[in-house]
Amino acid sequence: MLIERFEDLEAWKEARKLTVSVYEITRAGALGKDFGLRDQMQRAAVSSMANIAEGYGRGGRIEFARFLNIAHASAIELQSHFYVAQDLEYVTAAQFKQLYAQSESVRRLIGGLINYLKNPKQK
Repeated sequence: MLIERFEDLEAWKEARKLTVSVYEITRAGALGKDFGLRDQMQRAAVSSMANIAEGYGRGGRIEFARFLNIAHASAIELQSHFYVAQDLEYVTAAQFKQLYAQSESVRRLIGGLINYLKNPKQK
């Protein structure tokens, strides 16, 4: 598949889905009232998605990879926040498992894209 715009990137598509999931889960219950954790989770999710797009828009492999590294780190940060939400019983074990799996998928897709960009044999 030819990538003509950031919306074509699977990593961005999955990060977008993850962001929606995070916003949905942080709107309700006790997590919705824990403004600090809620905001950090939302920011990390949006950061991952936005940095994929911004990096793509920079037009160069090195810059794109740099922004993908930031997006990757934000996905990992989000995974850490999920543990806090679970430990404080803001999310159920099933919700944690689903959110963590989504973030792991995003993290892996970003990592694959970083590896692709770092390969000098790729055009």
